[in-house]
Amino acid sequence: MITLQNIIFPEPEICTEHALYFRETGATGFSQTRREIWLGEGGAIDFDTYFNLFSLSKWLKACNLSTIFLELHGHGRAELQVLQALADRSWEILHCDIITLDASKPCVLDLSQLIDRAGHSIISFKLRSLDPAGVHLTGGRFTTADQPWALPQLAVSITTFKREDEVRQTVSRLEDFLTTFEYANHIRVQVVDNGNSADIPASDHVVPISNPNYGGAGGFARGLLAATEAGCSHCLFMDDDASFHMENIARTYMFLAFSKDPRTAVSGAMINNTHKWAMWENGAYFDGSCHPIACGTDLRRADSVIQLEFNSLRNKPATFYGGWWFFAFAIDQVKHHPFPFFVRGDDISFSLMNDFNIFTLNGVVSFQDDFSEKESAQTLYLDLRNHIIQHLVTPELARSPLGTAKVAIRFIMRSLLRFHYESARAQLLAWQDVMRGPDFFDENIDMAKRRADIKALMQNEVWQDFTAGPLSERRRLTKRGRPARTRLGLWTLNGHLVPFSGRRWDKVTLGMAERGIVYPAFGAAKITYLNGNRDKSYTVSQSKWAFFKICIQMAGTMRRFLRDHDKLKSAYQTGYARLTTPDYWKAKLSLKD
Repeated sequence: MITLQNIIFPEPEICTEHALYFRETGATGFSQTRREIWLGEGGAIDFDTYFNLFSLSKWLKACNLSTIFLELHGHGRAELQVLQALADRSWEILHCDIITLDASKPCVLDLSQLIDRAGHSIISFKLRSLDPAGVHLTGGRFTTADQPWALPQLAVSITTFKREDEVRQTVSRLEDFLTTFEYANHIRVQVVDNGNSADIPASDHVVPISNPNYGGAGGFARGLLAATEAGCSHCLFMDDDASFHMENIARTYMFLAFSKDPRTAVSGAMINNTHKWAMWENGAYFDGSCHPIACGTDLRRADSVIQLEFNSLRNKPATFYGGWWFFAFAIDQVKHHPFPFFVRGDDISFSLMNDFNIFTLNGVVSFQDDFSEKESAQTLYLDLRNHIIQHLVTPELARSPLGTAKVAIRFIMRSLLRFHYESARAQLLAWQDVMRGPDFFDENIDMAKRRADIKALMQNEVWQDFTAGPLSERRRLTKRGRPARTRLGLWTLNGHLVPFSGRRWDKVTLGMAERGIVYPAFGAAKITYLNGNRDKSYTVSQSKWAFFKICIQMAGTMRRFLRDHDKLKSAYQTGYARLTTPDYWKAKLSLKD
């Protein structure tokens, strides 16, 4: 039997939200140390959860499978139900029987009859204890008796920069996983060290690679070249902190092994560490900005999880993309290597400019820190560059010159209305740098000069130590209802058009959840932002002089952009093809053929 999907239990280092793994009724308990579930007599446990349901239709749509089995491990007498959730129809109980789990051998149930009538369906199972002594469930899996046409030779490529502890821990977890994974001999772990400081030792599975710091784009480009040179058929890009269950790799590997379409790629979802029960992004699409799919979905609710899976089976937007915190693909389907963005946007561009057929898989997810914690003038600079370029080079994103200019204007105004004038200057610089043409990216591939330039801009928007205590606030306009407050903020450009508003409007304190949003700033003239731990802060204040000076510069930049748009677009379409070839990266990284 070949494992398609293992049952996952909570891990303290990753996630302990039990409802994401199983739903309990009655006398039940979970042992973290023994990795097993106990059910007292009458206790029941459902596995119709984000990590443990089996998306039958998705596996059959993408993969060549003619047999499917459910296998359970443990001991005790129980009722086993296998349920089928059908799109827009009532659920069905496919199987219901009394079983006796025996620790000496697994309980196996053949589900192959479902293949011819799968439709849009999801499979899950439920156990109810009938044993006065209780039932112990120690594991389970969905398996197949089929054999893949060929086993992928997978390169797991990690790019790291000055995060020595995190990447060492990730490599250690990967090494431990590969000691038990059946197909470990087909997996190679590459650590591309842009900081040349991680000191990762080589082993049977791990290959450390020194690399100049050309950002994530340079690191992943180097990893892709190394994977190709090593004869790998597939590559998996992932983050150096790797905060996910190792089952991510096992499920992805088998999905790729059985896939019918060589264009098949797997994109890991993302959950925010702030609320580990909420989906942040189950894939995303790009159109003027990034649009995360299923953001905010409560993964503790079975109905929400089932609907999320059904939605992911439907036709995806033409500009659907996968993030490089976890993205696996076939190397021979790559037509364009990464564009030298440094960071930000390289993963979007890679998905859009290569003809991948991207899937998300339930339970294949990374846990990430809140992106708003990482927002800075530098990240906003990088974000705006990539947003403009996507519209210049991607056919599905073609817009009028004014339509593309509106992308930049929206970004800059978002900063101006929150009094982040230093960020707005960095974003204006990003727009002007894009107008320098694709050779600017080649000549500034390490971003050293621009990083220094942006750092020099920063005076107020810099985190400072904060001693907990009462902050002076004045709230009057910010107490208004949302419609009135929104109108006030938009019609007056948040007070920049109102005389003396800098002295009379409110003083407020905002947390990280509100930092990247414009609305909480409406009605204020002075804002203190606190980080997630509330031990750092910075304060910004309204400045009409700074606002109108940047607006005048923005108008001049827009005029030049509209005038030169067609020529610039042609230059990027030619330059993009030139800067995304293996030969370009080999030369840039000083690699020999």
